Amino acid sequence: MFEQPTIPKRSEILDECSHSGQRIIAVFPIHYHRALLRAHDLLPIEVWGPAGYSTTNADAHLQAYVCSIARCGLSFALDGGLNKARAILVPHSCDSLQGLGSVFLDFIKPKTPVLTLYVPRARREADTEFLARELRALDQKLSQISGQTPSHAQLHSCIDAEQRADELMDNLLKNRMKIPMSNYDFYRLLRSRQYVAAQRFAKLANSVLESADDHIKDNPHRVIISGIVPEPMELLSALDDAGLTIVWDDTACIGRRIYPQTHDDDPYVRMAKSMLTGPADPELGSSIGDRTEYLLNLTRKYNAHGLVFWSVKFCEPELFHIPQVSQALGMAGIRTLFLEVDISEPSTAQVLTRLEAFAESL
Repeated sequence: MFEQPTIPKRSEILDECSHSGQRIIAVFPIHYHRALLRAHDLLPIEVWGPAGYSTTNADAHLQAYVCSIARCGLSFALDGGLNKARAILVPHSCDSLQGLGSVFLDFIKPKTPVLTLYVPRARREADTEFLARELRALDQKLSQISGQTPSHAQLHSCIDAEQRADELMDNLLKNRMKIPMSNYDFYRLLRSRQYVAAQRFAKLANSVLESADDHIKDNPHRVIISGIVPEPMELLSALDDAGLTIVWDDTACIGRRIYPQTHDDDPYVRMAKSMLTGPADPELGSSIGDRTEYLLNLTRKYNAHGLVFWSVKFCEPELFHIPQVSQALGMAGIRTLFLEVDISEPSTAQVLTRLEAFAESL
C-alpha cells in the first residue's frame, strides 16, 4: 500500500537550520552546482519568487518588464526575507537575473555577501574550461564566507551525493505513472530538492519509489510541462481537476536541472561538464532545433498527448523558442498550450478555462 511521504516545508527547514546552526545560502535561478556549496557546509535554499509576494519594493529598482521571479525575489530580500542566509548567490541566467545581481552589488549593497556566477551560453570545450574557472573563483569567495577550504576528495564526495539525488529525481519522473500522487503532491516532492540536502531528498524519493505500484496506470491525458517554474502551484491542482497527468518535466527548476553523471579528476571540470551536458535549454543557449528534437523525443518516449508551456511573463529566452517549437510539435500531432503567468499574481479564471479546454481537446 502506498504511503504518502511527509514532505517538509521551506519554513520548517529554515527553522531546523536556525536551531541546529546549519548555515544556509540563498540561491536565485537557475544553474549552479549544489555540490560546491555543500562542500562549504552551506545548504542552498533556492529563491523562485516567492510566488504571490508583493513586488512594490522591487518596482523602485527594476523595470516593469523584468520577470516576476526577479521582482518578487528582490522585494523579499528588501523586506528581510534573506537575512538568515550567510550569502546570496545570483547566477547570470538571463538579462533579468544578471541585472538583479548588479542591483544587489552596485545599488542596494546588502550586509549579506552577494556572489555571482556566469554560466556560458554554449557547450564547447572552451565553455567547459571557462565554467570550471568560474567555479574555482566562486570556491575561493565561498572560502572567505565559510572559513573552509574543501579538498578535492570532499568536493568529489559532495558531487557523488548530488548525482545520486539527481538519479532519484530522474527515477521519480520515469515512474510517474506508478506513483499514486496528485500532480500537486508529486511536485511538492520534486521541488523539495530546492531546499533540502541531497541525502534527505534521497530518503524521501526512495520511500516513494519503494512503495510505488507495480503496474503502470493508463491515462489518456498524459502531458509534459515545460517552462521555468510551475507557479502558482495551485495550477497543478487545476491539472488534477482537468484529469491531466504530468508524465515528464522540462521546467528549468526541475527537469533541466537533472545533471548527468560525469567523471574527471578535477572536481571543477567535473561540475562544469555536468552542468553543460544536461537537457537542451534556452537558458544555456540551446538552438531551436535542439529544443524541438529534445521535446519531440520526450513526447514519443512517454507517450504524451500534449505539452504545456508554463512561461513566466517577459521571459525572453523561453518566449523566443516557443512559436517555432510549438509549430513543429503541432505538425507531429502533439497539441500544445501556452500559459503565461506572473508569479506575483494569483491564477485567473481565464487560465483555468484554457486548461479545461485543452484537456477536452486531447
